[in-house]
Amino acid sequence: MMRFFLILAATLALGTPASAEPPVWIVRDVDSEMLIFGSVHVLPPDLAWRPAALDAAVAEADDLWFELPVGPAAEREVTDIAARTGVLGSGKSLLQMLPKRDASRLLRVADIYGVNLGSLDRLEPWLAELVLAGSAYARTGADAQHGVEHVIDAAAPAAAVRVALETPAEQMALFDETPLKDQLASLRQSLRDLERDPKQYVELLEAWRNGDMDRLNAEAVESLRKASPTMFRRLVTERNSRWTDRIDARLKGYGRTVVVVGVGHLIGKGGVPARLRALGYSVTGP
Repeated sequence: MMRFFLILAATLALGTPASAEPPVWIVRDVDSEMLIFGSVHVLPPDLAWRPAALDAAVAEADDLWFELPVGPAAEREVTDIAARTGVLGSGKSLLQMLPKRDASRLLRVADIYGVNLGSLDRLEPWLAELVLAGSAYARTGADAQHGVEHVIDAAAPAAAVRVALETPAEQMALFDETPLKDQLASLRQSLRDLERDPKQYVELLEAWRNGDMDRLNAEAVESLRKASPTMFRRLVTERNSRWTDRIDARLKGYGRTVVVVGVGHLIGKGGVPARLRALGYSVTGP
């Protein structure tokens, strides 16, 4: 799952060609137009990534749709929920849940990324994985304040209506309510990825900036599907279906909308754009 997280919430500082940019999708019907953009939620400052089509759509948007509400209140709520739900019960140990080889790898990865092992050992697998992912991209200077959502929210007209596809509680439950065996499977894969090939994440993020959908699909989306099919179903497939239903309902109205969700939700035949095409909408983009 780490590759998926690093596409959804990671960073890069890469010298990509000036013509390269992340992809956008334009959805139209007779009386509405929607631009869909694939987000990276956490980015470093001074990174050029904004396609001109996105800026133009944001400036004219009647409404902006994000995965979660944007702002400090939602961020505090996510942190509070994680603290309440992501800590193991008394006497339980994450290290003891893992096979010996993976427990040893957790020790090494925690040391590499500067994560306190005592604190990590008290976390449920899903939260430990998020903490390690956060440590991996925080080392590059990235933060949410420079991520796609914050930048777009700040740039949009104050009159544009903000809509959230999920509440913080709904999103955190997706992780916390995943069966333990699937959480552990995803964590073990992420530990292997972090130790063996950390440069791969930078390369995947370069693929985002270049709009390399084949590589994103193969190495980000499919890697999560293979590591934990249950986690993939909960985090990707089911959410894509729910979000498509809500977007379909919005398109049945009229006006100009910008939708911003993690880029992993927009890739391949199960992604939101493909689902909208299947419903008969005109969708331009990858």
